Amino acid sequence: MRDSCSEVDKKFKQCVAQGRLPDVATTISANDLGWNHADLIAIFDAQVKSRQLDFQARILKDSKQSFYTIGSSGHEGNAAVAAAFSKRDMAFLHYRSGAFMLKRAQQDDAIDMVYDILLSLVACSEDPIAAGRHKVFGSLALNVPPQTSTIASHLPKAVGFAFAITRAKELALDAAVAFDSVVLCNFGDASLNHSTAQGAINTSQWLASQSYPLPLVYVCEDNGLGISVRTPQSWIETSMYQRPHLHYIQANGLHVYEVYAAAKRAYELALRKREPVFLHLKMVRLLGHAGSDIETVYLTQQQILANEANDPLLYTANLLLEEGVYSRQDVLAHYDNVAKEVAKKAAIVIIKPKLTTVSSVMASIIPRIKRQLPIVDRQLAKRSDRQLLLPRNMSQNINLALADILLQYPTAVIFGEDVGIKGGVYNVTANLQKMFGQRRVFDTLLDEQTILGHAIGMAMNGFLPIAEIQFLAYVHNAIDQIRGEAATLSFFSSGQFTNPMIIRIPALAYQKGFGGHFHNDNSLAALLDIPGVMLACPSNGLDAAKMLRTCIAIAYAQHRVVIFIEPIALYMVKDALEPGDQAWLANYPGVDQTIAWGEVAVHGEGKLSIVSYANGYYLARRAAARLYHEFGITVRVIDIRWLAPLPEQALLTALAESEKVLIVDECRRSGSLSERLITLLYEQLKPRPELERLTAEDSFIPLGDAWQCLLPSEQSIFAKAIEMLDL
Repeated sequence: MRDSCSEVDKKFKQCVAQGRLPDVATTISANDLGWNHADLIAIFDAQVKSRQLDFQARILKDSKQSFYTIGSSGHEGNAAVAAAFSKRDMAFLHYRSGAFMLKRAQQDDAIDMVYDILLSLVACSEDPIAAGRHKVFGSLALNVPPQTSTIASHLPKAVGFAFAITRAKELALDAAVAFDSVVLCNFGDASLNHSTAQGAINTSQWLASQSYPLPLVYVCEDNGLGISVRTPQSWIETSMYQRPHLHYIQANGLHVYEVYAAAKRAYELALRKREPVFLHLKMVRLLGHAGSDIETVYLTQQQILANEANDPLLYTANLLLEEGVYSRQDVLAHYDNVAKEVAKKAAIVIIKPKLTTVSSVMASIIPRIKRQLPIVDRQLAKRSDRQLLLPRNMSQNINLALADILLQYPTAVIFGEDVGIKGGVYNVTANLQKMFGQRRVFDTLLDEQTILGHAIGMAMNGFLPIAEIQFLAYVHNAIDQIRGEAATLSFFSSGQFTNPMIIRIPALAYQKGFGGHFHNDNSLAALLDIPGVMLACPSNGLDAAKMLRTCIAIAYAQHRVVIFIEPIALYMVKDALEPGDQAWLANYPGVDQTIAWGEVAVHGEGKLSIVSYANGYYLARRAAARLYHEFGITVRVIDIRWLAPLPEQALLTALAESEKVLIVDECRRSGSLSERLITLLYEQLKPRPELERLTAEDSFIPLGDAWQCLLPSEQSIFAKAIEMLDL
């Protein structure tokens, strides 16, 4: 098998020694760029270090000391991109950004980026960014959040972060970066075809079309391949050139003068005009996609050799010679000295400690950063407004709670589809835009990836986003923004980067005469298994207001990602047991009233306990009243409220005396919360009570009244309770 590392290494040395270097003819000179000899040497140094780290990754992999071999070889021209930006500019990078990272690190003398990248390669617990959890480029000091395998998934949050720079100035808020900074986001040509990339770029154009300032530079590093799949010739320029409200700049990514000039122009456009820029850099890919990739399967020998002849290090070496900075011997000496430095440091990192315990691996799933809650004396609940004393449904109580939250938290913003002047599909955000203005309550375009990307980016830049996904089924269009981006940021940065947020999702079924499965989705499975994400779900308006306050406080103080599931069918419910009793309405709670995370609601007593949440709890309460009315039997009904993490201790305590337990779950039998509950109770309750489940069927929800065939009902709960009680 061809050893591409050896071939590329040997070819570089031979070409330099023999003076067989590519033509670097260009109209741009070092003087035009304001560069001196030291600047060009610094670029070359970053490029060579990146290349030697790629080589070392393969060497370490062969000796089973390393676990990651996707390299940056061929993309080393991005060192000149780093030179055009400051470390004050937030940079969302992808996995071929080694030279960029090494060049940016030159702005901070305290950082030894070669050593840090080696620590990351060997999954060392002393790696300053991910602490051995993944090989990532990242640094808090350099404003580089960690990214893993980024198939354009980082673009929506880059847009959100750039949006937040302007919004922070408009609201006179402190932000993570200064107003005169720019956001940079790079990715490969294959990733541009992903819907996530297209959605993010479209959002940029949509915002720019409204003259909203967006200091954002996309950097597409085009090597013509997505692993083995070729990008059609001229596809990137054809699809991106002359897009409205997006500046397009192209440069030869092999030539650092051209890269720097183009990157500087992109930077200036983004900074001065505050408009999005698409910087297209033509590059090559060397060494294959990764160590396990055999290029000869899909590329001819001639194509591989042609790529290797276009090695960007050869281009920079020729510049060093033409500028009289180095002789051939100097170039080779620099190259060899870096190789020795990298090898020496590699020998050190392989004996450094690794993650060896469950607790050490999981330590950063939950952020360690804490902050005090803001205190202001302006909450709605302190007013004597007579309207606040009227009993209200869940929708109205959530609306008032959101208003209070916007008053208490100056950094809180509410956004999503139709949340502004319309007030949401169910009027939950009604009048909030009128009260707080369009900068704090605003509509986004109709794209869930954009909504969640805005939440992540704005949270990273100092905001407390409250994002609404209009229906539960819609979140599945963009679940990776929660699973792959928001939830992993603390984990892969050892808690140094966080994105605290609330995601409100009107959800679940039981909407009479409305919907079908897109509006009556009853599957929470995709959200329940995301590590570190918290899920709350109220069953009534009083709880909803109190729980929302708790969720906001946790997101703000503990930097958590919290999802607030709002059962649509209960938004407008007034009556509990009898028509006209209005017992499911509640006065808006006092400002200091909350429900602690993990606190369950227990109603009644009896040898049978019914455990549920949301619509299931409401129906179980009705079934319990019927049992008492018809048989004189009392049962205990428990509202879990908190779906993830489960309120295990509170639930076990509440069920300690139970002889029989019925779990009612309005979600599907497979993959539902009831499976976790059954497991918990089976393993933890001693003596073990009789355990039964009543769930929805494993089906999508149909249109019309046929939904009643699939979901637990008051009657089915009543019947199951009679069966368990032997009545």
